[in-house]
Amino acid sequence: MSYVVITGASSGIGYESALAFAKRGKNLILVARREQKLNDLKSTIFEINPAIDVVVLTADLSDSEQVHNLYQRTKGYELETWINNAGFGDFAPIADQDLSKVENMLLLNNVGLTILSSLFVKDYSSKEGTQLINVSSDGGYTVVDNFVTYCATKFFVSAFTEGLAHELRSKGEPMQAKVLAPAVTETEFAYVAMGVEDLSDFPQTRTAEEVAQFMLDLYDSDKVVGLVDETNQFNLKNPLHPYITKI
Repeated sequence: MSYVVITGASSGIGYESALAFAKRGKNLILVARREQKLNDLKSTIFEINPAIDVVVLTADLSDSEQVHNLYQRTKGYELETWINNAGFGDFAPIADQDLSKVENMLLLNNVGLTILSSLFVKDYSSKEGTQLINVSSDGGYTVVDNFVTYCATKFFVSAFTEGLAHELRSKGEPMQAKVLAPAVTETEFAYVAMGVEDLSDFPQTRTAEEVAQFMLDLYDSDKVVGLVDETNQFNLKNPLHPYITKI
């Protein structure tokens, strides 16, 4: 038995991605802070496919100790794909940022993601059929006004994952590293980042279910980047950041 790990699975893109992979018969390890929401999701998945195994693991991935502990708790399972979806944003001019919130954002979006990616690569890079998918944003390729720090965290995710994809290919490793970069999506993101729930000012908003389909499209492809572009179209692409092999 092999498993797909999804962090940030209690809502939004992570939740819908879990349902999408469940429909394909994938065993799942679901990670988030909110245990009750994960258990509710587990019940929903069993209605879709009672034959698959669903493991619920709670963790606050802005806490590095819990990040390492989470990975250790997955050691008893054979992993096929690791999806780092957990993350949040902050909407404010840099001078007005809540630095406590920004610190947690950096710890979750970058530090936790880097630790989990690195541990997974160390253990599974030579195993055929494995994938690491890190969720970035279209803001990981374009800087948005009042989202500068958030975009910077997502530029890190995009550059880190694209660079890893180059490294794996240069070494002939079978693992694939990929970046999913959605645009504005109907999730809890807007409320956490801006304190608003009404997304009517964003007419090209995608649903979390649509983005979960993009996740599957990327998973099925041999491309590195799945990006929702400025026209709100989803495209599968080769790496976009410049990469230099020798200095």
